[in-house]
Amino acid sequence: MSKPNKTKRTTIRWVKRILLVVGALGVVAAIVRALLPQTLTVDTATVSRGTLDVEVREDGQTRVRDRFVISAPISGELERVPVDAGTWLDRGSVVARIEPLRPALLDDRTRGETTARLASARARERQAATAIARAVGSRDLAVVDAERTRKLAELGAVPGLERERADLAAQLANEDLAAAKHQRDAAAAEIRALQATLDPRDGDVKTYEVLAPTRGRVLRVLRESAGPVTAGTPLVELGDPSSLEVVIDVLSRDAERIAPGMNVFIDTASEQPVRGTVVLVEPSAFTRISALGIEEQRVNVIVCFEGTQTIGDAFRVDARIITWHGDNVLRVPASALFRDHGRWAVYVLDDGRARLRVVEVGHRGRVEVEITRGLDEGERVIIHPSDQIHEAVRVAARE
Repeated sequence: MSKPNKTKRTTIRWVKRILLVVGALGVVAAIVRALLPQTLTVDTATVSRGTLDVEVREDGQTRVRDRFVISAPISGELERVPVDAGTWLDRGSVVARIEPLRPALLDDRTRGETTARLASARARERQAATAIARAVGSRDLAVVDAERTRKLAELGAVPGLERERADLAAQLANEDLAAAKHQRDAAAAEIRALQATLDPRDGDVKTYEVLAPTRGRVLRVLRESAGPVTAGTPLVELGDPSSLEVVIDVLSRDAERIAPGMNVFIDTASEQPVRGTVVLVEPSAFTRISALGIEEQRVNVIVCFEGTQTIGDAFRVDARIITWHGDNVLRVPASALFRDHGRWAVYVLDDGRARLRVVEVGHRGRVEVEITRGLDEGERVIIHPSDQIHEAVRVAARE
């Protein structure tokens, strides 16, 4: 065997040995790496001092504070409403015109019955006229007889009882005459009513004008087209759109923390939110079904705007009611807190390890929470801690 072949075999043998050693070392390193605790990458936040707002955030709807719903005062035929939404009206302006209902047409049977009642009323009128004539004669005779008896009684020719009887007869005769006149007037009134039913005169129908009760802008036209309407039908909504307020319905448990005078920030289409103030928390709650089908007790909170606004009536807005405000508050993100054996706790980043820290929580904002005990300003806490985070585990803050 030649010397070059022997050298080649020796080289191959050593290469194999080196590869085996490297592989073994790699396996050992992998085992050691698997057994060693791994460093977890976490998101952190710094404990700082600053302002904190506790707020109730809900949807709201604008509405005109003084709204007038103008309704039809009578039943009749409505002419087309001459005003449009957005029109400014002065007090006394014509909002609508209504022509009173025309008498209904009579069928043959009703007309016959009405004609018969008219004839009966005319007969009673003639009868009453005859009774009046007889009553006038009886009254005149009774008055003359009473005067004669009075003179005789003064002379002592007749007793006083006869005088009293003559005076009573004259009084009864006057009452009979008055009763006969009443019967004649009743019959005449019935004749006029029946004649109006049989012969309605359309020329006497007068159009009724519905007037605006105050100056304002037409918010909505509830009935625009012409046609029959009944008394009480809403026609037009009138109001001043510059006097807006916001109605926010909140959960009843949140309403307990809201009081008049609290600041409100109303998000509209403008870049900056509009400020407002709570003026009323209604004393009675109502039930509303949520989007999840759950019954909720809610309360209306009335908010007035500060300054002028460009939004209109019945616009949807997002409102934030500030129930508490702090200026120099030690705060952490709410996502760093979790419950540990019934207590609030956080994980603090301490020299590359996570340390469990029990804290006491004060006011809770929408994003941040006030810490009253357990943390110092400048410390770093882990936010959104997963179930892999525990005491003394190695962690590294994500850059």
